[in-house]
Amino acid sequence: MQKLVKNYIEDILEKEVVLEKPKDITLGHFATPVAFSLAKELRKSPMIIAEELASKFDESIIFEKVEAVKGFINFKLSNGFLEQLSKEALQLGNDFGKCEKRDQSILLEYVSANPTGPLHIGHARGAVLGDSIARVGRHLGFDITTEYYVNDAGAQMDMLGLSISLAGRDLILKETVEYPEKYYRGDYLVDIAQQIFEKHGAEIFHDESRFREMAEFGKDIVMNIIISDLKDVGIEFDNFVSEASLYDAWLDTKKVLLDNGSLYEKDEKIFLKSTLHGDDNDRVVVRENGIPTYLAGDIIYHKNKFDRAYDHYINIWGADHHGYIKRVHAAVEFLGNDSSKLEILLSQMVQLLKGGEPYKMSKRAGNVILMSDIAEEIGSDTLRFVFLTKKSDTHLEFDLDMLKNQDSSNPIFYINYAYARINQVFKKSEKSFESVLNENYENLNQDGLNLVYESLLMPSVLEEAFAKRDMQKITDYLYSLASSVHRFYNEHKIVGSDDENKYLKVLSLCALTINVTLGLLGIKAKEVM
Repeated sequence: MQKLVKNYIEDILEKEVVLEKPKDITLGHFATPVAFSLAKELRKSPMIIAEELASKFDESIIFEKVEAVKGFINFKLSNGFLEQLSKEALQLGNDFGKCEKRDQSILLEYVSANPTGPLHIGHARGAVLGDSIARVGRHLGFDITTEYYVNDAGAQMDMLGLSISLAGRDLILKETVEYPEKYYRGDYLVDIAQQIFEKHGAEIFHDESRFREMAEFGKDIVMNIIISDLKDVGIEFDNFVSEASLYDAWLDTKKVLLDNGSLYEKDEKIFLKSTLHGDDNDRVVVRENGIPTYLAGDIIYHKNKFDRAYDHYINIWGADHHGYIKRVHAAVEFLGNDSSKLEILLSQMVQLLKGGEPYKMSKRAGNVILMSDIAEEIGSDTLRFVFLTKKSDTHLEFDLDMLKNQDSSNPIFYINYAYARINQVFKKSEKSFESVLNENYENLNQDGLNLVYESLLMPSVLEEAFAKRDMQKITDYLYSLASSVHRFYNEHKIVGSDDENKYLKVLSLCALTINVTLGLLGIKAKEVM
């Protein structure tokens, strides 16, 4: 709707305009400040320019009224135009807001947690964000491939092998074990150690040369846990890329960097000249022992990504990776690629409460709160929704008990209740959505027209949310629409009224909007509450 209106205005005025939505809808559905930007060029008052431009819309079929107000031009949409868009949306069904395929491919990498333990709630935030961006982007016509980068090389794998050994010796062999300062812990390690013990016997836990073998075995089990936990909240990936599998390409990648003059040797280490691209320090890519660092693995991976020739790349990282951004962008440039094509989103930490108190950590995970535990307690739909209620680069705190409330303090309940309420109204009326499809909006009251307008804003909300990678705009929109539905229901008699069919058509549009939009967040709307 907003795009259609903007294009129509620009065709009439023969110039590009900025379109805004007035806070007070009685002023109009849209407004433009274009007269202010033309004042200097035309050497006229914005008020005079606005009057002149507004007069060009006298014969408009889209607008009921166009008027100049204090230099702004306000546009009120006609009932006929709103009715036409409503009918088109209802006929589209689940394709409402869907765009034709765009000529842009995107590789979206997210989660990419170390395969050393189950996902915790910090991982869950990035997972839900990435999956929702992918769903919304695909609906808008973007060609999006999702990818999980499996960090199965380096020190974390050594620590996984050590941790499995310790779990086996301590909890299966019942030996006295001295634990180091850093190691992984949790019941899942005991399960892995038990399987290794049954297959290889006790000796393997004492043989350091087989720690990597145990780590590889454990990694596969943990990845299966991760994949299963993600699937339980509706998240699946197109690709999995193993870090370990990429190191065969290190020599070729290193040659490209050497040829570009982006590496130098110092103190028996090899450094990347990342300060040339704004980093605080040059970074080590090869240690004294000749083993490539974690950064080297990321450089290989990003070369691999860019070699696959997508138009754009999005990485979703934890907030602790903030200092890592400039060095990766530097590496991308040194590899001969355009780093502006690489977009990095940061996902801040989550503070979880229960009854106002910090939530207890999971025994199964050792020292973190598992995503699977929270999904089990509040449901995957609620988990997904709450993780999108704030922009990802801000801290998120929520109380599990609040999410069990059956009122407006629980946003996902409130939105689902609006959808269920509409279905109940149709059931009571003994009519179907299809039966009111051709109903017109002639003499429909302003509350009904406002509800139609708000529902039809959905495509523009999706566009803005995707462009800004801010899914909070969608959750805020859904809550606002649900509030409008509840208010309309409470203030107007629907079934049995003279305007019953008109009201039912309005509500059917609201139901469609809620259902489609929730679906794009990976949430199934509830027809009965």
